[in-house]
Amino acid sequence: MLLEEMSGKQYEDDYMRIPVFKSKIKSFSDFFYNSTEKTVLGKTKKQWGVTGLFYLVFFSGLIVLFSICMVGLMATIRKDKPRWTLDQSLIGSSPGLGFRPISDNPRELALIFYKNNNETQIKTWTRRLDDYLEHYRNRTMLPNRQRCDYKFPKPKEGNVCAVDLDTDFGICSPSNQYGFNNSSPCVFIKLNKIFDWIPEYYQPSELPSDMPKKLVDHIKSYGNSSELNTVWVSCQGEEAEDRESLGPIQYFPKIQGFPGYYYPYKNIDGYLSPLVAVNFKRPTRNKIINVECRAWAKNIIFHQRQKIGMVHFELRIDD
Repeated sequence: MLLEEMSGKQYEDDYMRIPVFKSKIKSFSDFFYNSTEKTVLGKTKKQWGVTGLFYLVFFSGLIVLFSICMVGLMATIRKDKPRWTLDQSLIGSSPGLGFRPISDNPRELALIFYKNNNETQIKTWTRRLDDYLEHYRNRTMLPNRQRCDYKFPKPKEGNVCAVDLDTDFGICSPSNQYGFNNSSPCVFIKLNKIFDWIPEYYQPSELPSDMPKKLVDHIKSYGNSSELNTVWVSCQGEEAEDRESLGPIQYFPKIQGFPGYYYPYKNIDGYLSPLVAVNFKRPTRNKIINVECRAWAKNIIFHQRQKIGMVHFELRIDD
């Protein structure tokens, strides 16, 4: 009974107590430090100590666990080659094709367009090629490169075969502005790198039926020489109208493909993918010409609709 009276009395006192008024500034300052309750951000020193100790142990455990996982992961990774190669890898064993130069506009990546009398536009395209070919042009930037040919296809151990733009690429060399200033632009084709991939070459007696006749005649002109160890490249208009508008085409180097002595790719310092420059000598002006280029080897899968084993781009030169 006495306890009930005391509880009722305390409740009545709390109910009748006049609330303490605090200004907004005072409430804000008390939130950061309350001198009466000795709290900082609503916690006492002891509470902050317990909280800090908990997070110290928690994050220390995370760091240790993450470090163990990273050490285990790095122990399984080789720096000289990928763990999964060829058919075991995500990219597979059939390389794709790429081309340069490409536009800086994401909506026009496949379009090469300029006016033949506009020096600014011509310099823009040649500068893009200069930037892309910087490592090819400057021999001091990458070590361990040597001249190769079909008679001596194997570079010394630790070396790679060089790509000589000035000697092998004629009008498509940097000194000739890649033909852009003469309205006969050059487009560079490259085969994507796949570690350990070795081409399976076509022999003159087993050329596919859909191979362009000009390329067939070109391949047969080599007889049974070592030059047949080449991944051949051909370019043509996508449709009949495009083929009529494209005009004559010349390839550099004259072998018209990627020589086999550049393969397999082994991730050696200084390695640069071989290039084929396609020179469009007299394309029709003031219209978009759709061009497709294809690489030819037995183990390169080709599918036109899915753009596998080929590359598509558009060319337009205005007066």
